[in-house]
This record gives sequence, C-alpha cells and structure tokens, in this order.
Amino acid sequence: MQTIEVGSSSGTYAITVGKQLRMTPYRYLPDHFSRKKNRLLILADETVASYYLEDVRAAYAEKLPVHTYVLPAGEAIKSFSGYEEVLTACLEMRLDRESAIIALGGGVIGDLAGFVAATYMRGISLVQMPTTLLAHDSSIGGKTGINHPEGKNMIGAFHQPEAVIYDIEMLDTLPEKEWLCGFGELVKHGYIGDQHLLEQLKGLNQYATFTISDELLASSITVKKEIVHQDEREESIRAYLNFGHTLAHALEQTAGYGVLTHGEAVVNGMVFALYVGRRLGYGGPDPAEEIQWLRAFGYSFAPLNQMNPSQILQAMKRDKKNRGGSIRYVVLANLQQPLIATLGDEQLLTYMDAFKKEMELT
Repeated sequence: MQTIEVGSSSGTYAITVGKQLRMTPYRYLPDHFSRKKNRLLILADETVASYYLEDVRAAYAEKLPVHTYVLPAGEAIKSFSGYEEVLTACLEMRLDRESAIIALGGGVIGDLAGFVAATYMRGISLVQMPTTLLAHDSSIGGKTGINHPEGKNMIGAFHQPEAVIYDIEMLDTLPEKEWLCGFGELVKHGYIGDQHLLEQLKGLNQYATFTISDELLASSITVKKEIVHQDEREESIRAYLNFGHTLAHALEQTAGYGVLTHGEAVVNGMVFALYVGRRLGYGGPDPAEEIQWLRAFGYSFAPLNQMNPSQILQAMKRDKKNRGGSIRYVVLANLQQPLIATLGDEQLLTYMDAFKKEMELT
C-alpha cells in the first residue's frame, strides 16, 4: 500500500493506493470525518455500480447513513442536464453542509460529483474513490467540472477532496480500451516529470494481461502532486499537466464527446506536441519513435490522420489556457522539461498539415 500526502489551500489530504481498500474505506478518511458528517451520497455509474457499489455502500453504512445514486455510463452525463439531475438527488435526499459526496467511478463521475460537491450549498465534502486507471490523474488536484457543447471542461470549480481512496483491485474489471485510456496519463507524467517512470512503462510487456503496480501508480501520482502543490489553481506551471490535452480536447469535441476515449485523444495529442516542440527547435523524444512503441501497446493514431486542421484550430482557440486570442501550447524542451509556447493560427495549421504528411498514422 502506498500513501501520498497532498497539500492544498484547504488543508492536507491523503491519497491511499492499495488493494481491498473498498472494503474498509473509512480507515483511510481523516479522523474527524465520521464525527462531523451526518450522511453520505455515493455516486456511481451503471457499470461501476454493478461491480462495486454494494461493497462500498455496506462498508460506509457501518459508520454513517448512506444514500446511493446511479447514473448512466458515459461522457454524456457530464453535462448541464447531468449536473441538474444530481443536484436534484442531493435535495431530495436532504443532504446539507454536514453531508459528503463519495465519487465512486472514473473521470466522468469524479468530475461531475466534484462539481456538485463544490457548488451544492456553496460547497460540501468530497471523497474520491477512483475505479479506472485514468482517474488516478483526474481524481487528484481538485479540478471538477462539466462539458459544454462548445468545449470540454469549460464549466467547473476547484474543489479539493478530503481523501482519495484508490483500490487498484477495481482495475481488474476494466476492459482493455479503458485501461489504455488511463495508461496514456501515466505516460504523460513520465514525459513531463519522471524519466525513470517513462522507461519503466516502456519496459512493460504489452502482450501480458493489463496490470499496473501500486508503485508505478504512486510514481505517476507524485508527479502531479508536486506540480499541484506548487500551483494549485493553474496560474503557472500546473498548465504543464495539459501536455497533449490542447489537441486532445479539440479531437474529442470535433469527433463528438464519447466517440474517442480521453486517453486515446491524449496519446494522439502528446505525439503531436512532441512534433511541435521539434519544429520549434527543442529536443525531446522523436515523435515517430514514440508512435511506434505506443502503437505496439494498442493505440491508434487514426484520429490524427483524420483530423480537419481548420476545425481543430477553431476548437483549440476555445481552450482555457489561451490568452489574448493566442494559443498556448505545452511542449517539451527535453524529457522532464515542459514549457509553454505561444503559437499563431497559421503556424499551427502548417504544423498539422506537415505532421499528417510526415508521419505514418493509422
């Protein structure tokens, strides 16, 4: 079992990574939690609920009254209508400022539950219980939100959890596609902050059953923790965590939310960011070589091959990181050396066209 302490403006909270944690989750909560809370609402989607909701409900019910609410699986619920639906459930269940929301699920449930917790009665407690590999990233750092038809994660708030309880046994039921979705975020943390982690990931046997150790997960989480600790509200270096995401969000939006997994989009976005860095004169890994090992793990680069540069550009221009109409793009000066470059429209269009011509993308 691994425990990582995260400091934030609202206090310190623990991320606990290990096996069987869902059976006794209250052990990994702050000491005051059971004394100060009057009831819990566990949010999960239909898929996660079918595997784990009863275990988690029964465990928490040993200490506090527990309500549950199950949502449809998929990105579509991370919307205004999904947000309103959960708020209505909170009101009907009489949650108040001494209640807490437990987010049991992947990134979609975590983001939605977090935004509800941030805004219901101007803020109530949140506990993240990730069930996917991708959520090892999204459940940490306090970013919450929903999508707008004009852009991903455009409505949200910073709201830190009181604890993150990550039972990695729940990863055993992930389909391969969802495992790959989260693996991309581990790779991202390797690129921007931990070369040794990246080397370990490249050394994994992609043909074996998809598994990940708590040590590797802790290494990946630590990269994010260190950046968030220095810049909780993304005023400077936290933007480095968006490596690959500017293009990824544009790919997701133009394809239609839910058509691409977030991780697939991020992996495509990262190799393009490596290419942009090279075109700007920086070092960093060769994007063509990175495509080869990532493809061997099962990633497709068809989204890059099929992208419409003009449509992608317009989606990129709505990115939250932009300033004064210019696109701010995270690239690598070298491994573990991310930086932000400001790019013009014609420059980006040129790079997208050239990238499609130069790379073997399938």
